[in-house]
Amino acid sequence: MDSDDVVLRRAGGKDAIPAADVWLRSFTAALPSVRRVHDAADVRLWFTSVLVPRFDTWVAVTPSTVVGVMVLRAGELKQLYLDPPWRGRGLGDQFIALAKARQPEGLELRTFQVNGPARRFYERHGFVAVEQTDGQSNEELEPDVRYVWRP
Repeated sequence: MDSDDVVLRRAGGKDAIPAADVWLRSFTAALPSVRRVHDAADVRLWFTSVLVPRFDTWVAVTPSTVVGVMVLRAGELKQLYLDPPWRGRGLGDQFIALAKARQPEGLELRTFQVNGPARRFYERHGFVAVEQTDGQSNEELEPDVRYVWRP
């Protein structure tokens, strides 16, 4: 199956747990050195009670499962995670195009400094690093980078 068989759509309640599971698998694969401060049950509850019902949450779905998730809120790209087997297949590009279309005045995001592939991905899509922090403002206490995209 390729990315042509995937549809991006708004997340509904039934997508919350599968989207959380994508987040969990992706975080584990992409950020093995970063301490995950919430267990799987907490992450699933966060998706079910906060992200899907309150934020502009989108999923990438195949005919059988969720393979990606993106969360926007007030000009900020809060989350963008792909199931590890789906990386490098164009879904991230599709999510970024959707995010820019939904937030045409611009976007901000944060990613961990150790996440080189994510940093290169965002830079390739026109995001500019404007601040590096020591991590004291995130739960993981992991140094991060704030990126901005302006049209």
